[in-house]
Amino acid sequence: MPTRSHSTAEEPFFPVIWAPHARSTNSEPLPEMVGFRELLLRSHDITALAVAAPPAHSALLRILYALTARVTRLDESGPGDWGERRMDVVEAGQLPAEAIEEYFAVWGHRFFVFDTEGGRPWMQDPRLAQQCDAGNTAGVNKLIVTRPAGNNHSWFTHVSALSPTPPTVSEAVLNLLVWHFYGPSGRCSAREVGGVKTASATAGPLRTALSYHPEGETLFQTLLAGLTPPEATVRRDVDLCPWEWEELPDPETPPTDRTGPLALLTACSSHALLLVADEERPDTVADAFITWAYRGERIPRDDAYLIWQVSQQGNRYPRPADSGRALWRDVDALLLYEAGGPAQPRRPKVFNTAFEVAETLRVRALGFEQEGQAKDRQFVEGSTPPLLGFVEEHAPRTEAAVGRLRRLGELYGRRLDRAVRKAWALYVNDPKAEHATWSAEAGARYWPQAETEFWSRYRRLDRSSASLDAGLDRKATRKAFLALAERSYDTVTAPLTSHLRGARAVAEARIELYGGRRTAKDAGSGSAALPRLEPTGSDEGVSV
Repeated sequence: MPTRSHSTAEEPFFPVIWAPHARSTNSEPLPEMVGFRELLLRSHDITALAVAAPPAHSALLRILYALTARVTRLDESGPGDWGERRMDVVEAGQLPAEAIEEYFAVWGHRFFVFDTEGGRPWMQDPRLAQQCDAGNTAGVNKLIVTRPAGNNHSWFTHVSALSPTPPTVSEAVLNLLVWHFYGPSGRCSAREVGGVKTASATAGPLRTALSYHPEGETLFQTLLAGLTPPEATVRRDVDLCPWEWEELPDPETPPTDRTGPLALLTACSSHALLLVADEERPDTVADAFITWAYRGERIPRDDAYLIWQVSQQGNRYPRPADSGRALWRDVDALLLYEAGGPAQPRRPKVFNTAFEVAETLRVRALGFEQEGQAKDRQFVEGSTPPLLGFVEEHAPRTEAAVGRLRRLGELYGRRLDRAVRKAWALYVNDPKAEHATWSAEAGARYWPQAETEFWSRYRRLDRSSASLDAGLDRKATRKAFLALAERSYDTVTAPLTSHLRGARAVAEARIELYGGRRTAKDAGSGSAALPRLEPTGSDEGVSV
């Protein structure tokens, strides 16, 4: 095998979905996968990336944002107005081909996956071959995040630890990116630097977080909408991507120069990796080194694609990925500068300017439900209809309506959960009885229907300034979500209603769908408690 091979810039590494109007440049069918250079050159002919794993998709988008900023020279705030310069690119209809060719002519030698003779393999640290124990590598099962490694359970795929299937180079590269952005904290392979051997890494910059990306009709729109204006102090010769570094960083010192937008996008990894080529099968990877990238404190997280909120202790943290939470429940936090509530969520910075590219942009959420250390649970992905025409700047009257619509949907979801829990506890006469099965079934029935109801009413909101509350019919909306909760409750509890004890439990707990019973304090007197049949203004601390 040659010492330098498998260029991510030139060879087919990344799966794409071609737009209906796309045509091949020769007689061959359009390729299913392309390299970075063609991906940028033909981004206007591509609908979207076709990366199956959401964390890999999220990581690859950040690499592409950085490359897009470089070739369009939107990596600095000037000269002239940054927004106007971006619109010049939008109006051109495609990324500048000459600038793309020039960029890869200069940096193309840094995009090879394997570069064993003193080179710099892409997004890897070649020093690991000497600094780590070659007899105690991570292995390809550890590299591929959907495979079990060590004593972990087989959640995604079943593989053999004794005879692992070598991944393709393309698959290995996508998982390399997942490690850089979503890698765990804790023990890793030992790495010896400066005579000191250590084996502990901090978590990747996106670990546990859910990432939100504006998405256009083509990848060209998506990439331009995903750019954020740099500060006036940012300089392109200082704000560098890892493949642009003159020298590899000192692993004994925490990096202090990762403050520009491109460095924040590509150069904040806590992990160092090195892929090992398979000598017998050149299109596969035989092994991998995975260890820590630097000693010291974790680089502070500051990402333009996360919803940032505040904990009860006053700490700022990104909204976590939750496979049980539908994307529509985050809509007001995406549209509004400040959505309100105790968590004080702030919308991702990218949405401050994304709508300037196109009003028909959707939002795609990508993430990985994880613990801070080793445990990975489930991929998370979701997409909205065209949404960003409703941003606060363009449609301020939708602010209250969108928030109220979301809160009503969540209110009746919570009431449903409380009702089925109570019904089960009354039936078994044990307030601490296990109710997980009923709660899960009720939620599985309610939330998908509530999502359909939400988007149906969302599309009917009136964006004109003449419409008070954007035309949202609060009473009808309450009734619609309540009806969904009632149907879910009736279906889940139906097995109990065939006998007297169960029927009594179901009937008594049903009142939770309507807000529960009033206490004497609620009623304003010592009179008997009465059911609340509808929320009035504020219910359970939520204004609806």
